[in-house]
Amino acid sequence: MLSIFGVPGLPEIVPGSDLASMIAGAAAAAGTPLADGDVVVVTSKIVSKAEGRIVALDSVEVSPFARQFAERWEKDPAVVELVLQESRRVVRQVGPILITETRHGFICANSGVDQSSSGGHGLAVLLPVDPDASAARIRSGLKARGADAAVIISDTFGRPWREAQTDIAIGIAGMQPVMSYIGQVDPHGHEFRVQALCVADELAGAAELVKGNLSRVPVAVIRGHQWEPDETGTMQSIIRDTERDLFR
Repeated sequence: MLSIFGVPGLPEIVPGSDLASMIAGAAAAAGTPLADGDVVVVTSKIVSKAEGRIVALDSVEVSPFARQFAERWEKDPAVVELVLQESRRVVRQVGPILITETRHGFICANSGVDQSSSGGHGLAVLLPVDPDASAARIRSGLKARGADAAVIISDTFGRPWREAQTDIAIGIAGMQPVMSYIGQVDPHGHEFRVQALCVADELAGAAELVKGNLSRVPVAVIRGHQWEPDETGTMQSIIRDTERDLFR
């Protein structure tokens, strides 16, 4: 049976926080200790906070371009500068909206730079430098505390051609992020040629149902999903190559 539950009781995360220890402790205190086979989905923002990816906006040296753009569109020039610094390129700009490609290869709004739940006024949170490595560290810490669990780092992204947002996976450890049906045959004898599911994204979206932006529950556990173990799996395997990207 598949079950999804949040891990309540986590305190405000600060640089240097031991997320694995805190998550395992909070889950046990809530009466739902982590178990082998769980998938632990961790909101990227607390990972960024623990890793010190918090920037005071008044410390940012703003470039002339960022200042000009900010003045034109009534945005914070320091935030614009961070968005540009965290990007590999600007994919699309329409009015004040910046869609960028991050250094990780993610296509998203504002390079993932966010001021909500940053821990204080005048602060911005950046995405983790290496979300896969972040997930691996948490997985290792949970394993040391007795739970062989896969770990997903999630973040909220928009999607082309669809309104609103959903959580997707930006980092993974311990499991294969994709389940392929290619080569299998459906009940009518048709062979699948392209069907492959990004289960990492599906699990991240499912976990958001018990987390939410206002609940102060940044971690969820998915129990009962039969994931494929893979210590080498990374999210880079699902970023489409430029040669196969029809929209670049």
